[in-house]
Amino acid sequence: QVQLVESGGGLVQAGGSLRLSCAASGSTFRINAMGWYRQAPGKQRELVAVITDGGNTNYADTVKGRFTISRDNAKNTVYLQMNSLKPEDTAVYYCNARSWQQQDFWGQGTQVTVSS
Repeated sequence: QVQLVESGGGLVQAGGSLRLSCAASGSTFRINAMGWYRQAPGKQRELVAVITDGGNTNYADTVKGRFTISRDNAKNTVYLQMNSLKPEDTAVYYCNARSWQQQDFWGQGTQVTVSS
């Protein structure tokens, strides 16, 4: 099993920045990709950004140029630097880890609220 613990959410004004962190523990050798998803009230959970073990990244179109995902494999930690935040970025952000066997693990979620 893999356990994920997120931190760094909070309340910020539009145009501001936040940095989310997600630390993995347990059977971390099983992890291939790590990423961030978000779910706003009344909406489905959506992919924000993902980074593979080799460092390849993919972003949702809505966050390209504003968000940056990075990963410290030595610390089993993934980060999401969020700049130029918009009210529509308000959501619960979930850390995800996907194993080489395509099994998904999820964190408990952290609230990000962007005020206008």
